[in-house]
Amino acid sequence: MSLDGVTVLIGTTKGAFLLHGGKDRSKWSLSGPHCDGWPINHVVGDPDTGHIWAGGGGDWHGAGIWRSEDGGATWENTRLTTGMMDEWATEDPNEATMFGWQPEEVPFGEDFTQIWSLRYVHDTLYAGAKPATLLTSVDGGRRFERVEALSNHPSRDSWNPGGAGLILHTIVSDPAEPQKLWVGISAAGVFATEDGGQSWERRNRVSNAAACEGHNHPAGPSDGETGHCVHNIVRAAGAGDLLYQQNHHGVWRSTDGGRSWDDINAGLPSTFGFPIHVHPRDPRTIWTLPLNSDSDGRYPPDAAAAVWRSRDGGGSWEAQRNGLPQENCFFTVLRQAMAGDTRDPAGLYFGTNSGSVFASTDEGDTWTEIARHLPTILSVEVLERS
Repeated sequence: MSLDGVTVLIGTTKGAFLLHGGKDRSKWSLSGPHCDGWPINHVVGDPDTGHIWAGGGGDWHGAGIWRSEDGGATWENTRLTTGMMDEWATEDPNEATMFGWQPEEVPFGEDFTQIWSLRYVHDTLYAGAKPATLLTSVDGGRRFERVEALSNHPSRDSWNPGGAGLILHTIVSDPAEPQKLWVGISAAGVFATEDGGQSWERRNRVSNAAACEGHNHPAGPSDGETGHCVHNIVRAAGAGDLLYQQNHHGVWRSTDGGRSWDDINAGLPSTFGFPIHVHPRDPRTIWTLPLNSDSDGRYPPDAAAAVWRSRDGGGSWEAQRNGLPQENCFFTVLRQAMAGDTRDPAGLYFGTNSGSVFASTDEGDTWTEIARHLPTILSVEVLERS
């Protein structure tokens, strides 16, 4: 299967889907569901080889990572932990036959239940699990090792679960420096390594900027740190470690790799949201999708969808609504469900819990629904191949 051009990789509660738009990002065609209908939390691809990985699972299946080396035509599963299915099938041969189950050794027993996040960079596949665990594979996803220094971090006993549990949901890399990595854990915050995972620093401090003084919110501590329930992190292109974060209670910017964070919420209609995205070339252009607070329904304010864009690093914001539903809109866009391509102008894509995918090929000025009626969408990423 050829995936030349732009392909939107979609993780859902009922498998992975591939939405192919070709080189001109039009005439979208859908394939799926892949991965035997497993719940898939995240799908990523390697533009050099075209290989695709899909991570997911749950209490029933256990955790696993599916791999395709032929553009999604066929898939192979690397199971990492056991689930209820194994228990049932072991005790009842009829159940085993019905499930097509075969006994197999899994490397991590019952240590975690799901894969929540993936990133392939510097010939290494990283995977984040629930409860919060970081894994690495250097053979394309066939064998994995646990990053023990993070699992054994001195602050581990203080990590509290967010609404979805204690999850390692975001993995951010530096394309120029293999030793650097950032992860987001709900609800423990941002952690960073600069030595390839041998040691980790917790980076949640609010900066000394006047806009951050007096910070206090029930979702996080009031002792000079952002709330530990980080929802998503992105790194801007270019030199330096410019990061943006969508937290449970606001959007934040860090110019020093997460060592301190500035509040950039002014101008947004809500401080609650899940995804954030940064322009592939302009480090000061970012997009976010605010929602009502978790106590008010988690849908777009006034039930009118908008992606909010800043061209000045969060100094000011503008709503982008053209082509998006402006009444009776109650969908949610989850933490990993917005991504972009590197074309010029840059494309943006987001998926909803109501099963729609919206696309913009003009940096958010206008939007088109390119897929609908999919299962609940958990993640959106983009694979680009020339």
